Amino acid sequence: MAAPKKGRSASAQSRPGRSLAFILIAIAALTGGMFLSGHPTPRLGIDLAGGTSITLTAKNEPGQPNAINQTNMNTAVDIMNRRVNGLGVSEAEVQTQGSDNIIVNIPKGTNSKEARDQVGTTAKLYFRPVLATEVSGSAASASPSPSASSSSSSKATEKATSSSSASPTSSATSQGRAVTDALKADSTPSASSSASSSASPSASSSASPSANASASAAATKLQARYTALDCTDKAQRAKAGEGSKSTDPTVACGKNSSGQWQKYVLGPAEVSGTDIKSASAVFDTQSAAGWKVTMEFTSGGSKKFADITGKLAKNQSPQNQFAIVLDGDVVSDPFVQQALTGGSAEISGSFDQTEAQSLANMLKYGALPLTFKESSVTTVTAALGGEQLHAGLIAGAIGLGLVVIYLVVYYRGLSIIAIPSLLVSGALTYVIMALLGPTIGFALNLPAVCGAIVAIGITADSFIVFFERIRDEIREGRSLRPAVERAWPRARRTILVSDFVSFLAAAVLFIVTVGKVQGFAFTLGLTTVLDVVVVFFFTKPLMTLLARRKFYASGSKWSGLDPKALGAKPPLRRTRRPSAPVDPKEA
Repeated sequence: MAAPKKGRSASAQSRPGRSLAFILIAIAALTGGMFLSGHPTPRLGIDLAGGTSITLTAKNEPGQPNAINQTNMNTAVDIMNRRVNGLGVSEAEVQTQGSDNIIVNIPKGTNSKEARDQVGTTAKLYFRPVLATEVSGSAASASPSPSASSSSSSKATEKATSSSSASPTSSATSQGRAVTDALKADSTPSASSSASSSASPSASSSASPSANASASAAATKLQARYTALDCTDKAQRAKAGEGSKSTDPTVACGKNSSGQWQKYVLGPAEVSGTDIKSASAVFDTQSAAGWKVTMEFTSGGSKKFADITGKLAKNQSPQNQFAIVLDGDVVSDPFVQQALTGGSAEISGSFDQTEAQSLANMLKYGALPLTFKESSVTTVTAALGGEQLHAGLIAGAIGLGLVVIYLVVYYRGLSIIAIPSLLVSGALTYVIMALLGPTIGFALNLPAVCGAIVAIGITADSFIVFFERIRDEIREGRSLRPAVERAWPRARRTILVSDFVSFLAAAVLFIVTVGKVQGFAFTLGLTTVLDVVVVFFFTKPLMTLLARRKFYASGSKWSGLDPKALGAKPPLRRTRRPSAPVDPKEA
C-alpha cells in the first residue's frame, strides 16, 4: 500500500471512528463523574445565587504609615477566610482588589450582619494558660482534672524555649489544683497563693461569700460548657468561646498533631497579639532540629510573657502549656520548662516548613498594623440573581439559534456536522463546569455566562474555517474525499493560531483582573481549549466519515458542496499535444 501523501493522515482517513469513540467515551465518563460527585449543576456565583458583597478598604494604624502592602493584605485575606469559614460558609470568596481593598462575597443562607461584624473587626490573638484538655469525643472523663493522664495534650511535642537560654527563675514545683478551684479563685492554675503552704489562713476568710458563690456558679457553668463541647461539630466549634472576654476563662477547640479535634479549658489571657513585635519560621541548621518558629516581644510583652511562663513552668502537664488562640481557635499549645525572660522565644517541634510558616503567620495576625473600613455593602437577592441568569440564558439561546440558522441556510448539509459539534462542545463545557465547582471552587457568575456565549462564536468560527477550506479545494476541481484531506492541514493551522490568540487574551485577562471579570476570562479560556478538542476529535473525523457518503461525495445541491454552485473548475486532465500538420506534398 502506498504511503499517504504529505499533509494527509492515514489514521484520520481510515479510522475516524476511533476519535469519535474517544470523545464520546470521555463525555460519558465525565457525566458519570458529575452525577457521582453529587453536583449535577454548576455552582452559581453570588450574582446568580444571591448573597452579600462587602468591600473593605484598608487603613494604616497610627505610627505605621507603610503598613498597606501586599504581605499584610494577603495576611488579612487569610484572617477573613478563617472567619467566614468559621460561620459555616464554605463558598465565600475573599480576595484583594487593587492595592488597598478586599472584596468579601458571601452567598445566600448566611447571616449577613454577623458576617459583616466578623470580617470587619481586627484579628484577636491571645496567649492563654491551659487548665485542662482532652481529645474531643474521647472516652476520657468529662471532668477536667489536671491530674488525669488522658488530659495531656498530644501536641506536647511543641515546646517553647527562650532563644537567649535563660535559666529557670525557680526550681520549686507546684502540685496543681482542680480546675474548678482555679476558676473559683479567678486566677491562673499556677498562682502561687493557691499552692503555697505559707498562705495566710485569714486570706480565704476575708473573701466575700457572695463573691465566692458567684465564682462557684461561673466555674460550674464553664465546666458544663466544657463537658458538653464537641469540637468535631463545626457549629459548636464556631461558638465555643462566644461571649467570653479576654479577662475570663473560656473553652476552645483546636487540632492536635494527629489531626484530632482537641477541646480545652483556658484561663484568662495573659499576653495579647499586639505584644508580639515579630514572628518568623526558620530552619535550625545548627542543631538540625528542623523548622521552628521564633517570636520577639515588645518591651511590655516581654514582661508579661516572662511572668506567665515562669508560673506555667512550675506545673504538671497540661497546666505547663499555654494556648495560642486566634479568633477563638487554638492554633498551638506548646509547653514550657522554664521562665522565658529574654524578650524572645522559640516554638519547636515536629514542624515541616508549611506548618512553621503557617504558625508564624498566625502569630502575626494579632499584630497586623491594619484596620478596615466598610466602603460598601451590596445585597444581591436570589430573585434578582434568577432574573439575571434567566436573561443570560435567553441571550445565549438567541445567539445559538442565530448561529444554527446561519449554518443551515448557508452551509445546508454541512450543518449536520456543525450542529452536533456545537452540542458536543456545550455538553463538555457544562459537565466540566459542574465538576470544577466542588474541586476548585469555580462559581458560574454572569461574566462567566457571557464568556460561554462568546465561545459559541469562537467554536462556530472554527467550523467555518474548515468548511471554507474544503470548498476552496472543490473549486479547484478536486473531488470531496481528497478535498477534505488536503483542506484539513491548512484549516488546522488557522484554527490553532486563532484559538491560541483567544486563549492568550483570556490568560492575560485572568492574570491582570480580579473578581467577577476572572470568571469571564476563565470560561473563555476553557471553551477555547475545548474548541480545539472538539474540532480535532469530533468535527474532522465526522467530516471524514460523511465524505464517504454518496449525498456529500456526489455534490448534491443540498449538501453545501455542490461544485456548480461553488463555481468549480472542470477536473484537470492530461491531453496529448497535437501532432505537427502533415504537408500534402510530403504525403
